[in-house]
Amino acid sequence: MKVPLQGLPDRVTVYEVGPRDGLQNESALVPVEVKAEFIDRLAAAGLTTIEATSFVHPKWVPQLADAERLLEILSPAGGVRYPVLVPNARGLDRALAHGATEIAVFGSATETFARRNLNRTVEESLGMFAPVVDRARSAGLAVRGYLSMCFGDPWEGDVPIAQVVSVATRLLDLGCTELSLGDTIGVGTPGQVTALIEALAAAGVGTDRIAVHFHDTYGQALANTLAALRCGVTTVDASAGGLGGCPYAESATGNLATEDLVWMLNGLGIDTGVDLAKLVQTSRWMAGHLGRPSPSRVVQALSPSDVQEVKT
Repeated sequence: MKVPLQGLPDRVTVYEVGPRDGLQNESALVPVEVKAEFIDRLAAAGLTTIEATSFVHPKWVPQLADAERLLEILSPAGGVRYPVLVPNARGLDRALAHGATEIAVFGSATETFARRNLNRTVEESLGMFAPVVDRARSAGLAVRGYLSMCFGDPWEGDVPIAQVVSVATRLLDLGCTELSLGDTIGVGTPGQVTALIEALAAAGVGTDRIAVHFHDTYGQALANTLAALRCGVTTVDASAGGLGGCPYAESATGNLATEDLVWMLNGLGIDTGVDLAKLVQTSRWMAGHLGRPSPSRVVQALSPSDVQEVKT
């Protein structure tokens, strides 16, 4: 039954990150042909933004070493966006050479994670992003800025809202067209989400430029999403089947599952354009390739009691 709530948007864009953020932590290499079919199946299920891969150095993320090949064999569907993550100028060169039309950069709100992830301070990482964003925008590309550790950091603890706002506004000042607020270790709660979005609004950053990216480590991802929707956010990151995990916190259960998100949005009468049945089938198919059940509650609830779908 659909029961709308007051103050929520009529439509939400689901920003699917499973092929990149979801698969990047897999230890067993997933064949590039499987990745391409995964993306095709997600598009067929109605997802219109699918983050395809990352042009990071293969040494750091072996799972995504096939980024060039993936874009070569991918069959883009009409009306579907296929952004890619680029870490630096070299990554942008590779992305542009293979026809990328939309990119993302990945920054941190905290110094410790910036050093561990990028081997740079926050200031140095912003300096690295500046020419990347400028060149991409000059080439006509949209640029998303991911901001990690917005609510908590495993080394620094709670992250002050003012600190997050400071880095967020600087990312946007570089020319990023969208800002994705990341709860990288899944410690955020609805009150924190609301406070951060309100603080960004006070700093001149409207919700039309904001997306949210929640992990479900403590079971708060959907609650946090609802809080963001109440604030006016209309773009939500999610990963098909709940793929992806966080290596920085024990018991982290990974990204918000796209199916769980769509189930909630459907119940609220919010349009996503996503065919839930096809999406569940796709996640069961991928779970078969990975050799384990999907952690998504909705995938589990809507799947037969036997094993996940086998490889085809």
